[in-house]
Amino acid sequence: MTMNATGGRRRPPTIHDVAREAGVSRGTVSRVLNGGHYVSPSAQEAVNAAIRKTGYVVNRHARSLITGRSDSVGFLLTEPQERFFEDPNFNVLLRGCTQALAAHDIPLLLMLAGTPDERRRIMRYITAGHVDGVLLVSSHSGDPVADELRDAGVPLVACGKPIGQASKVSYVAADDRDGARDMVRHLLSLGRRRIGTVTGPLDTPGGVDRLAGYREILAEEGITVDERLIASGDYSRAGGEAAATRLLAQAPDLDAVFVASDLMAQGVLTALDRADRRVPQDIAVGGFDDSPAALTARPELTTVRQPWDRISAEMVRVLLAQIGGEDPAAVILPTELVIRGSA
Repeated sequence: MTMNATGGRRRPPTIHDVAREAGVSRGTVSRVLNGGHYVSPSAQEAVNAAIRKTGYVVNRHARSLITGRSDSVGFLLTEPQERFFEDPNFNVLLRGCTQALAAHDIPLLLMLAGTPDERRRIMRYITAGHVDGVLLVSSHSGDPVADELRDAGVPLVACGKPIGQASKVSYVAADDRDGARDMVRHLLSLGRRRIGTVTGPLDTPGGVDRLAGYREILAEEGITVDERLIASGDYSRAGGEAAATRLLAQAPDLDAVFVASDLMAQGVLTALDRADRRVPQDIAVGGFDDSPAALTARPELTTVRQPWDRISAEMVRVLLAQIGGEDPAAVILPTELVIRGSA
């Protein structure tokens, strides 16, 4: 805030200043600020020019009292806090959603609810009307958050296809099953036949669908699925390392591993190095996500790219449409095989 000619603090510009500068009524300015309905293009252009010239900033609190909206959105992660800092996917998704909402001048509030107590506090905050909608990330089957939000009438979009709720909740997802099929098909093309997999949590859509894709391609190739070649993981680096150690003990003749996340694949590489198995000469390794973890791995990971920018943009688009009164919607986006040094 600057000083005026007499040395006092200059008051911030108001909606009246904008109206006077634009040569329109205060009501016209208000309609422009609330979506531009029933405003001519010339008047809207004049108001926008006046806003830029005066430096007017919307008083969100005052507007929320009129519209009944908070003009903010929640990014709700139902995982322990340490997972947010360890897994690069969450940060990539958060950044993309923040940028997509910034185009609409809507702030994004990060909410972590990894325990029942945290979930209760966050649900009280959300259902009190402090956000207009929620982008829900990493919800497990049996997790009551999606049901509670839907029952409370809170607009909601999930990242990933919610298990058992696909027809009730809006969601945006990568094609996990098809991506897994592409990876296993690639490993087979390298001449590998004892292909193991480290799954994601099997109470998550990614965990279920990526395992299904693995099974389907082996079956199509006439290869009997050996259950000793399947080890469950939890999307963490440590979980991947532990799962790979089990695989080597159960099936020491494996010659490839499809890992359901790049972060877990880093742990798999650690276990293989400790066991003196060369990658890719002895065992080829494929990941999933094409997260920053794929590029920091040694060797760099062959992986399945999720289109994070599109996922973020679509989650925001679907949520804003739902806030505006549209019905729930589902969007499934294609993945892409990215070949690097590990396979």
